[in-house]
Amino acid sequence: MNETMNSRQPKVLGIAMIVLGIVALVTPLVAGQSMLMLIGMLIVVAGILRMVWAFRAETPGQGIFKFLLGVLTAIAGGLIMAHPMMASGLLSILLAAYLLMDGLVEVIVAFALGGHPGKGWLMATGLISIVLGCLMFFQAPLSGVIAIGVFLGIKLVFVGLATLNLGATPHSLMKSE
Repeated sequence: MNETMNSRQPKVLGIAMIVLGIVALVTPLVAGQSMLMLIGMLIVVAGILRMVWAFRAETPGQGIFKFLLGVLTAIAGGLIMAHPMMASGLLSILLAAYLLMDGLVEVIVAFALGGHPGKGWLMATGLISIVLGCLMFFQAPLSGVIAIGVFLGIKLVFVGLATLNLGATPHSLMKSE
């Protein structure tokens, strides 16, 4: 029974990624803003944790410095949440870099898989990531929130398709090699 559950997990995950990708494609502005809000919230949490950890500093000077860094971090996260459109330019550049690196790794892993039947899907996913990364990079400040949502949707759909066809997530295949 446990083996049956494990064999269904990639299929469920693949279908979930495809559905989330389609939702992101249908509502790219919402998907892009959601990503920015999530990143802003994570940065605020990181700032708060830095402020809390400042009380563990060895000297008062270090504590004040760490506390101020925490305050600045929390403010930066708050600004991202308050002005997601301004933050989208920087996020576009970071997302472009991620897509390029992720695509490159997927293409390399696809070559390393040899005759694996799902090699083509992994190669296609990697190449699409590279193309999306290039498109986003060359349109970076102009691509903004909608492009982030569209590209996120496309990436999720293709990773979902690759997961369904490989029977595992592309990244778990990298760990098994």
